[in-house]
Amino acid sequence: MKGLFCRAGASDAEHKFVIQETTLPDVLGGHQVRVQVKACGLSPLDLKLLDDIGVQRDLTPVGREVAGVVLQVGPQVSFFHPDDEVVGILPLDSPYSGLCGGIDIDEHYLVQKPEKLSSACAAGALRDALCAYTALHTHARMAAGHTLLVMDGASSFGLMCIQLACYHGVKVFTTSHSPQQHAFLEQLRPSVGVQDPLVAKVIPVFNGPSDLLLPAVEEETGGLGVDIVIDSGVRLHEEESEETKLLPHKHDVISVLGVGGHWVTSQKDLQLDPPDSRSLYLKSASLSFLNHEVWTASSAQQGRYLHILKDIVEKMSAGVLRPLPEEAVPLYEATVAMETIQRHQKKKAVVKL
Repeated sequence: MKGLFCRAGASDAEHKFVIQETTLPDVLGGHQVRVQVKACGLSPLDLKLLDDIGVQRDLTPVGREVAGVVLQVGPQVSFFHPDDEVVGILPLDSPYSGLCGGIDIDEHYLVQKPEKLSSACAAGALRDALCAYTALHTHARMAAGHTLLVMDGASSFGLMCIQLACYHGVKVFTTSHSPQQHAFLEQLRPSVGVQDPLVAKVIPVFNGPSDLLLPAVEEETGGLGVDIVIDSGVRLHEEESEETKLLPHKHDVISVLGVGGHWVTSQKDLQLDPPDSRSLYLKSASLSFLNHEVWTASSAQQGRYLHILKDIVEKMSAGVLRPLPEEAVPLYEATVAMETIQRHQKKKAVVKL
């Protein structure tokens, strides 16, 4: 079987993606499940994270979000049987690429896939849905009646946050990065239930300074600020590069937080100056870093992780969570697709096998 692997370079531009031959062992481990992969989601590789936790390889497997059919189970497997349809995320130390025809994975990383849910849809949206759950439930402890500001709501992650929050009775505001995104977000409606707009206010940040954010939020909240802010990265300095000009500045995020608010950030190298910390202290606000990889890096909360995955696929099957439509990429285009994804960290793709 052939799989896709990454040979690390000095920078993202120098990473090489190569097709390598792989083999499966003759005998399965006690809790191992052999899965025939039907679809695999491609997301950016975080090689620095792998290095930090001590997972170092010459070739790093690519494609960890998988959906497929169980071919064979180990002697101690109790959750699955051959021909079961499953979905899951390969652990960080897995030697297998999700683009191999078959993989071996511990049963405790998999959940049953509902029959109505397509493999491509499940594999393509699993990572973003897990991020949304981690941000909103685990970190922000959202509850009905809360107010939420999602930065870049038209991204695949932002869209999952919006839909999940609305389902739980949260009032949602979001920012748009283009006129097309603005129109898309204003037209969002739930697939079930009352057809009210999902987003209470869409704030355009593509044609003006970012200081428009605070007045818009204050107007919508009566000057109180929001309970939760979820970003997809922030600007740390006033200088704007082409890549960061649409991101909010960290001061903007702190300014829109209400008393007792919670900021969930994806900015790995966030630095807070003493005045920033003082502002958070005065609001009795809190800050969390969003790293969804902790679920598979540690088994401390394995039961909660599986419960989240099960809830995700059930909500996707019921139409509560609807991912951005992704056109499936054929296997022979996977290398080119992954090179594009690694250069543009917000892009993603689904490969059908």
